[in-house]
Amino acid sequence: MQHSLPSSSPRWRWLWNSLGWLWVGLGTAGIFLPVLPTTPFLLLASGCFMRGSPRIANWLHAHPTFGPILTDWYQKRAISRKVKVRATVMILASFTFSIYIVSFTWLKVMLLICLIVLLCWFLRLPETESVAASAENS
Repeated sequence: MQHSLPSSSPRWRWLWNSLGWLWVGLGTAGIFLPVLPTTPFLLLASGCFMRGSPRIANWLHAHPTFGPILTDWYQKRAISRKVKVRATVMILASFTFSIYIVSFTWLKVMLLICLIVLLCWFLRLPETESVAASAENS
């Protein structure tokens, strides 16, 4: 009796692809929401699609927005300066707005602490010139 890998059955492929699309959705939301980090969700999506649908995984890696982020991370374990600057601006803008609209001082302080911790972690990530940008300039 031959055993097939769980990821090769239609149910497992459906599960992997469903999880992949969930992570793509959260990664897309992370472009606009500072509390959702885009790159880790895209990495999860990539891993799920590699198990569920290599065709979708290839599409994700070739996507004009998501592909360079994935390529930078897989090849260099870094993010591009452009992504870092955009994300930093979005983080600062959304946290500033959130701190402005909440009425409780303790909540403002908690948001400020979260902002500081997030920026300390995020700004320490290695930077690289985007693979896409370097390919365009060659």
